[in-house]
Amino acid sequence: MPNFAGIWKMKSSENFDELLKALGVNAMLRKVAVAAASKPHVEIRQNGDRFYIKTSTTVRTTEIQFTVGEEYDEETVDGRKCKSFPVWEKENKIYCKQNLVDGTGPKTYWTRELLGDELILVRQYNNLYV
Repeated sequence: MPNFAGIWKMKSSENFDELLKALGVNAMLRKVAVAAASKPHVEIRQNGDRFYIKTSTTVRTTEIQFTVGEEYDEETVDGRKCKSFPVWEKENKIYCKQNLVDGTGPKTYWTRELLGDELILVRQYNNLYV
């Protein structure tokens, strides 16, 4: 089983503003979110299939805890409440589908993949990847 535990720092980010725009986030909030998300501090603790992920930026800190294979409560990147369901897509990659609790909206997903000494986080809105 891969070990995702550690402190991770972002090397690059692509299409985050486009994702927020597609999700309907207004221009002022997008500016703040993009600036804050440019250098997040990510701490991951792992015990088998059990994960704790703390993401800290200058604007906010989020914490999630989940077990791969079990549904949990989360918020989408634009703040909508959802039920998330993470599964192992392959040995070193977690795929997580997010289902809105209330209302309608775009389908969102995230993946975290361990490639050597890098952790790749991809967020997907329909067919837009960031």
